[in-house]
Amino acid sequence: MGKHPVYALETEAGQRVAVFHSGVGAPLAVGLLEELIALGGRKFIACGGAGVLNRDIAVGHVIIPESAVRDEGTSYHYLPPSREVAGDPAAIRTLERVLQRHHVPYIVGKTWTTDAFYRETPDKVARRRAEGCLTVEMETAAFFALAQFRQVAFGQLLYGGDDVSGDDWDHRDWEKRTSVRERLFWLALEACLEL
Repeated sequence: MGKHPVYALETEAGQRVAVFHSGVGAPLAVGLLEELIALGGRKFIACGGAGVLNRDIAVGHVIIPESAVRDEGTSYHYLPPSREVAGDPAAIRTLERVLQRHHVPYIVGKTWTTDAFYRETPDKVARRRAEGCLTVEMETAAFFALAQFRQVAFGQLLYGGDDVSGDDWDHRDWEKRTSVRERLFWLALEACLEL
């Protein structure tokens, strides 16, 4: 897979922040985050896309995960078994404050973290929706578990991506929403500096 660079970004105000791409999937994302923690990182905000479990969540709509269903394996190496893992309340408050300041509509809710590509079956989607999940992605539960284990601040911004709620998958060209992705990045950076 090659190198995973970490960039130093300096804001107009002279603040420095490290920026990196965590990759796809909980094992890789948490492994890279472990390395940044070992290098001294203590405050983190992740951002990225997620599948939606309700077609009414528009492409690009911002979601702040407050908890995650643990349907992957990585989080179990950091915390005792449980159905869900909670996010950091301070990080969630910071993210809300930043989004409100910029008049960005958002939803706070539960996400479903899975590591099984193509297994968002209609039955599973229905069960996760019944549990209150808004989105599906591959890293949040593991990020939350690692952050609790290592005692670092961590929050996450997701944006509505593809729609897995119907009988047919709706791609919605979610990964091509460059302006949405760029705005989410700058909001995440601002929140990280405020955390």
